[in-house]
Amino acid sequence: MQKPDLRALCAQIQGDESFAEAVKAALRLRGESQEELFAIACESRLQGFPDRRAEVRSVIEISNICKQRCNYCNIGSPDTKKYVIPSADLVEIAAFLYHERGRRVLLLQAGENKDQRFVAHFVHACARIKERMPDLQLIGCIGNLSRVQYQALREAGVDRYLLKIEASRPELYETVKPNDRWQDRYQCLLDLLDLGFMVGSGIIVGLPGQTEDDLVADLRFLTGLKLDMVSASVFIPGHGTVYEHCPPGDVETTLNFMALLRILNPHALMPTTSSLEKLKPDGQYLGLMAGANTLTAHDGTPAAFQHLFPIYDETRYRPNDDYLRALAARAGLVAAAS
Repeated sequence: MQKPDLRALCAQIQGDESFAEAVKAALRLRGESQEELFAIACESRLQGFPDRRAEVRSVIEISNICKQRCNYCNIGSPDTKKYVIPSADLVEIAAFLYHERGRRVLLLQAGENKDQRFVAHFVHACARIKERMPDLQLIGCIGNLSRVQYQALREAGVDRYLLKIEASRPELYETVKPNDRWQDRYQCLLDLLDLGFMVGSGIIVGLPGQTEDDLVADLRFLTGLKLDMVSASVFIPGHGTVYEHCPPGDVETTLNFMALLRILNPHALMPTTSSLEKLKPDGQYLGLMAGANTLTAHDGTPAAFQHLFPIYDETRYRPNDDYLRALAARAGLVAAAS
C-alpha cells in the first residue's frame, strides 16, 4: 500500500481543497504516518510559538454546583454533596499559587451555574484576586451566562473564558446536553468574543452518536471562530452518567484531531488533557507531541473538595507541577508560568 503524502494532505486541508476527504484520511492515520502528522503539527506550533513555550496553569475547582445534567458528565449528580469555595479562600489560594508556585495563569472552573448570587460571588473573588495580583491571568469557566454577566466578569479582570461547544452539530449537542440549546451556547461564544475575552472552545472526540462528518464539521467550526484557545478531549464514560456503559472514545483519533487543530491554528494555545492519560499511558505526552502546548496543574482545589469534583470518577488523574514540567521538557518544550 502506497504511503500517503502527508504534506500534500495537510496542504489540502489548509487550502480547503477536498477538506472533508482529507480530514477523514488524516483522522485514520496510525503508525509512522501518524508520527509524520504529529511532526507537521509541531512545525506549525513552532510558527506560532517559536520560543517553544508550554503554558502551565493551575486550576481551582471553585464549585461543583451545576445547573446542567449532561449525559456524559457526573458533576451535576444530585447525589453529590455540593460546595462553593468562599471568596476569601479563593483569594488566598490564588496568592499561594502566585507567590509559592510562581504561577501566572489561573483557571477558575465550576459546574455550569448562571445563578446571579453565584456569579456575583465569582465576580467579587476575581476582582479581589486582580487587585492583589494584577499580572495574574484569570481564566473563567462556569458555562453559559448572560452578556451582562460576562461583561461583569470582564470588568472584574477576567482575561480569558473557556466555553466548550462539545459538538458543532446542534442535534448532537442537544442530545448529549439535553437541558441546553446549541444556539444559546453559540451566542455565548459570540458574546465572549465581542466583549474582548481571549476565548477558548473545544469538542469531545468519541461522543455516542458522533460521526466522522461531525469531526470534519467540528474542525471547520473551531477554526472559523479564530479562537485564542482550542481543545479536543477524548470521551470517557463517566461513572453514574447516562453514557456510563458506552465505549470510550479513541485516543488515536483524538490525537490526530488535535494535530489537525494545531495545523489550522498555529497561534492558539491548546491543552493536552488528563483524559488522554486516563485512557492511555503517556497520553498527555503524546498530546504535546501532537501539537499541544498547555498543561494544567491540579494544585489549586483544596483536598477536602477534590473528590466532590470528579469529572469522570473519583480516581481522576491529577498531575502535579513537577511532573508537568518534566513532561514539557521531554517533549522539547519549556514550561512557562505565563
